[in-house]
Amino acid sequence: MPYLVRPLDPTTWGDFAELVERNGGIYGGCWCIVHHPEYERGRSDPRTLKEELVRTGHAHAAVVFDENNLAQGWCQFGLRDELVLRHRRIYDQVPPPVARWRIACIFVDRRHRGQGVARVALAGAIELIAQAGGGRVEVISEVTVGRKAQDRFLFSATAELFEEFGFSRIRQVGKHAWTLGRSVSGST
Repeated sequence: MPYLVRPLDPTTWGDFAELVERNGGIYGGCWCIVHHPEYERGRSDPRTLKEELVRTGHAHAAVVFDENNLAQGWCQFGLRDELVLRHRRIYDQVPPPVARWRIACIFVDRRHRGQGVARVALAGAIELIAQAGGGRVEVISEVTVGRKAQDRFLFSATAELFEEFGFSRIRQVGKHAWTLGRSVSGST
């Protein structure tokens, strides 16, 4: 199936919002906002805050569209100060090399899983990072080889997927969670 990647911005906000709404708000209404430092649990309205961050250029994602121009997934990325990673206590004990960028979430519509959307989204995010000047990129993801991981732990896809795209494991920060990183060259 042919897919097209477009950046999350004011022109694609409506498509992104439709995908989130079609999928029940994502993880119980998260709206892919909990990694943003501006988010305050119980105080922030996830949809309103996410839209504000998109409209002001402080929320980024590679949004994947199908042949009918419907959004079917995304890969959220951002500058280091725009996204907070989980496992911070362990992460901060021995921080990895300083990254310019972070990837915090990959989501695929439940009816399109297993069709390569996550791969397209990750490739799109890497390309958008390159277009923005590149630099070191980090992610915390779960290793799944030899085990069945629960979906709730795979909101940032799998470590194995990132390794397919040239990321290397840096340090274990949870039972199955690893910090992974790679450098992305800037493109002109």
